[in-house]
Amino acid sequence: MANLLWLQGGACSGNTMSFLNAEEPSACDLVTDFGINVLWQPSLGLELGEDVKAILKKCISGEIPLDIFVFEGTVIDAPNGTGEWNRFCGRPMREWVKELSEAAQFVVAIGDCATWGGIPATAPNPSDSKGLQFLKREKGGALGAGFTSKAGLPVINIPGCPAHPDWVTQILVAVATGRAGDLTLDEFQRPKTFFSSFTQTGCTRNMHFAYKVSSTAFGQRKGCLFYDLGCRGPMTHSPCNRILWNRVSSKTRAGMPCLGCTEPEFPFFDLAPGTVFKTQTMMGVPKDLPAGVDKKGYVKLTAAAKGAAPAWAEEDIFVV
Repeated sequence: MANLLWLQGGACSGNTMSFLNAEEPSACDLVTDFGINVLWQPSLGLELGEDVKAILKKCISGEIPLDIFVFEGTVIDAPNGTGEWNRFCGRPMREWVKELSEAAQFVVAIGDCATWGGIPATAPNPSDSKGLQFLKREKGGALGAGFTSKAGLPVINIPGCPAHPDWVTQILVAVATGRAGDLTLDEFQRPKTFFSSFTQTGCTRNMHFAYKVSSTAFGQRKGCLFYDLGCRGPMTHSPCNRILWNRVSSKTRAGMPCLGCTEPEFPFFDLAPGTVFKTQTMMGVPKDLPAGVDKKGYVKLTAAAKGAAPAWAEEDIFVV
C-alpha cells in the first residue's frame, strides 16, 4: 500500500481532469489493482476544512507515511515573497508544499505549471509563480536546486498542458510498486521513457515534412504544420503521436500545430501577438530548427526536398 497525497497550487485543474480520463491504467485501477491509497485529492477527496488540515499535519509529522506527494499548479510567492495570494488550510500553500515535500518518499510535479511555471510564470509573472524545482530552464524553483526526496530522487517532472493521463498513471504505478529505481530522468527531470523522442515521432504528416509541403490553415488534411503554422513537433520531447490522446488522435493529426507544451520555454515568445501560430523566420529559414539541424544543413535539405517532391505530396491525402 502506497499513500498518495495530491494538492493543487496556481492551476486550472486541467491536469486533474486529464488524470481522471486515464485508461492504461485508469485512476480506479491505481486503487484497486496497484494498492495506491489516495489520502486526499481535490476532486476525489471527501474531507473538507479541518479534516483536510489534519491529514496534511499527520503526513508532515510522520503519523501517516507519505509515499507519494503529487503537486499540480504553480507555487505562488506573491505578494512580496509572502505566498499570501494562494492560501490553503489557513496558511500559504508554498509552506505546505515545502513541508510535505520534505516528508515524502517521492515528489511528482504534474503539468507545466508545477514543473517549470507554465503560463502563470510568463513575463511579467505578477503572481511570482514558479515550478517545484525549475523556473523555465533555470533549476531551483520553490524547493531549490539541491532538493531530493527521502528516496533520494529530485522532483519527478511530468510536464504538459495538460499532461497525458497515461504518463501520469504509469509513473505513479512505477513508483508505488517499487520500480522507481528503473526510472531514468533527463536534464529537466522528465522520465526518459516518455520524453526521449519528439512529438514528430509517429506524426502522420512526416511525409509532408520531408518534402517541405506546408499546411497553410488549421485543419487542412495535407501538409506539414512546421513551415508556416509554428508547429514545434520537431523540437518538442513528447510521445503525443505514439501514445495518442483518448486512444484516437493528437494535435498534429487533427491539423493543429504542436505548441511545445512539454518544454520549459512554453509558452514560447511570451504569447506575443502574431507569434504563437506563425513560424518565425529570417530570410526564409525558421529561427527555431528541428533538433540537431543547423541552418546550412536545413537550407541544403529543404532545397533538395522541394526539388524531389513527388506530385502526390501536394494532393489532399486524408490522414487521421
